[in-house]
Amino acid sequence: MIFKARAKYVSTSPQKARLVADLIKGKSVGEAVAILRFTRKKVARTLESLLHDAVANAQSIPSAQQVDVDALKVKNVVVDMASLRTRKRTMPASLGRAFRFVRRQSHITIALEEEKAKRS
Repeated sequence: MIFKARAKYVSTSPQKARLVADLIKGKSVGEAVAILRFTRKKVARTLESLLHDAVANAQSIPSAQQVDVDALKVKNVVVDMASLRTRKRTMPASLGRAFRFVRRQSHITIALEEEKAKRS
């Protein structure tokens, strides 16, 4: 079964968020939390919180009460760009001009799944 959590309008660019998100794809939840805890990026705190939310979602579903948290792994992390309409800013430039720049935002979705027991 797949369990998801989503954070919308995170104040970081999708490019920066994808750098950290790629570190935890395919890892177990415990390993992903350890990686995020020692990653020195602002978005790592957001991803760690979102990972805990996805684990809580897995535990709160009535049909999945027997979910083993240690058996969950990160199936996928998707980082999309949010809309640009409200975060346009200007920066002073030479000769009295102003340059526009955009503060980018992200939508982040984490999907967890239960690892299958390996048969030998």
